[in-house]
Amino acid sequence: MKIRYKSSRSIIALALIIVSILGFAVNLYNIQIRDNEYYLKQNNTVDTYIVPIEAARGEIVDRNGNSLVTNRQGNSIILNAVYFPSSEDNEKRNRIIYNLIKLFEASKEEYAQNLPLKFDKSGKIQFTDDEQAISTMKSADMLNLQPYATAQNCYDAVIEKYEIEGYDKETALKIGNIRYELTRLLFSYENPVTIADDVSDETVAKIKEDKTTYLGADVQVVAYREYVDSTIAPHILGTVRKINAEEYEEKKQDGYNITDQIGESGIEQAMETELRGVPGELTVTVDKDGNITEEVTKKPVQGNTVVLTIDRDLQVLAQKKLKEICDKVDISSSAGAVVVEDCNSGEILTAASYPTYDLNDYYKKYKQLSSNPRNPLWSRFALGTYAPGSTFKPVTACAALESGIINNQTTYVCEGKKDFFGQPFQCLNKIAHGSENVRTALRDSCNMFFYNCALDVGIDKVDEYATAFGLGQKTGIEISESAGNLSSPENRENAGGIWHIGDTMLTAIGMSDNLFTPLQLTNYCSTVANGGTRYEVHLVKSIIRASSGIVNEKSKVVADTLELSKNTLDNVHQGMRMVATSGGPSLIFNQLDTNVGCKTGTSEIIVNGIKRNNGFLITYAPYENPEIAVCSVVELAGSGSETAEITSEIVKYWYQNNTDAKANQKTGTLL
Repeated sequence: MKIRYKSSRSIIALALIIVSILGFAVNLYNIQIRDNEYYLKQNNTVDTYIVPIEAARGEIVDRNGNSLVTNRQGNSIILNAVYFPSSEDNEKRNRIIYNLIKLFEASKEEYAQNLPLKFDKSGKIQFTDDEQAISTMKSADMLNLQPYATAQNCYDAVIEKYEIEGYDKETALKIGNIRYELTRLLFSYENPVTIADDVSDETVAKIKEDKTTYLGADVQVVAYREYVDSTIAPHILGTVRKINAEEYEEKKQDGYNITDQIGESGIEQAMETELRGVPGELTVTVDKDGNITEEVTKKPVQGNTVVLTIDRDLQVLAQKKLKEICDKVDISSSAGAVVVEDCNSGEILTAASYPTYDLNDYYKKYKQLSSNPRNPLWSRFALGTYAPGSTFKPVTACAALESGIINNQTTYVCEGKKDFFGQPFQCLNKIAHGSENVRTALRDSCNMFFYNCALDVGIDKVDEYATAFGLGQKTGIEISESAGNLSSPENRENAGGIWHIGDTMLTAIGMSDNLFTPLQLTNYCSTVANGGTRYEVHLVKSIIRASSGIVNEKSKVVADTLELSKNTLDNVHQGMRMVATSGGPSLIFNQLDTNVGCKTGTSEIIVNGIKRNNGFLITYAPYENPEIAVCSVVELAGSGSETAEITSEIVKYWYQNNTDAKANQKTGTLL
């Protein structure tokens, strides 16, 4: 009998064939039956594009929930590449843009004009004043011209690049502006470009009603920044603008688009990541027949709410009173700042600068504002640096008392003037105060007492305490600030100068090279008031998450701790109390229901060849249990006492109106 054997290889091959056939059958079923609609759609699709949807920025509110910066809905006109003629059809593109320009001008709408070219009165083309924009225009990505190209060269290049022949020169430049805007902002299917902002409903209706004349133009509902009162705290709140090319290159990896808004200054800039929000997505599909479908595949999420430490009503009061006093001193030249800080947390309750500006007019009047010799855009409380004068004397007192150089009973005799090392030095107004101890020296602001202290204790010890108090260094506030300068041999030598013994004496009374910001002076006053704890200054109280409503409170941060003895604190506090009760500001402060401690100061400046004084006043209240510190600076005031009216009004407001029973307004329940 013949036995037949089957090869194992044959069996395996047969099994593989059967599995493959079954696999093909399953795939065929999925494609033709189960997923038939999906594959038909995919087969019919030519292109799919993802267009970002801008998210509204978060709101900014004060410590009580009062709105400071919100959003309102408005209409912008965009050009959409999906519907707009292709870049190969310049004639059609230019005609549509010309139609839009005529509509904008008839409706008095502003539209994109970022090409840095203009015609002068004689009809000659010339550059605008924006050198950065001119450089960008000539770059390889734009017109690809040499740096030395003239305005006429640039104009000719625009006409040639976009084929704008056939229009008069002024119309051609207007068309060129919008064509240039499309190039500059990387116009594409994924990136529609806004050519007119905040247009009227009438303009919107005309564009929607005539899709042929305005082919490719569309209306986009966007959120515009709105201020409850655009004059409140502009230097704190800051501004928002379109992102520039350099910023876009840095931030595109973070999801920014070339057409996005970005915080330019103030809290808008400092809290950009919190305020920005999460963009949404619009998916645009174009099938093989040119049919277009749009679908919102990801909804935008508004930015978080930033709760500030400032009190809106106190801010308004401080701004009003600061303006009043500055104008009274010199309506054409005086300027100043006032800062209020919570002594026990570092929270800034108010920060005002004068002259100031209106946020609604910032971009419209920027050239006028930036060229104003009084610098209204300059934040004097954070960026202005001043010789603090006698407000520095508590630092010297602390250094001398803590070093054991002086005590409660130590006195120096003031004769009004005295020669030190062959050089004449004088007391305030050349007044001879007689025998002074540390408390009366603070009250009388006796230069001679502190000259002697400085010589005995030395500059290193004075600077050690000044540094611990945070003078000559940044406070940690979220917005831009100056570090100022602490007078010292090291800093003088680094600047190429020579330190003299007289500088040690002048430093002790707040002169020499000392330059501090009002923020620093307020923080230093807070530290003296609370017994030696210096907090990091901050403007942000908390963040309210838009997605969850969760409130994230900002914790107070201790920047430094001075181990000041009770004896030192008692002497300095008593001296500052005596300034308030019998010194220059006493006529005003004695009328208050709240007891305060303070120190005045003046510093000499030269204005048009004439010697004048800036006035300073640092104050804390209540004297018995300090809660707030105030620094007021008025340029050309003559003395710190002239600023006492500002501080008096602030103290009265805070203790008459800021009670636990005061109802929060609007969104206060969230805080």
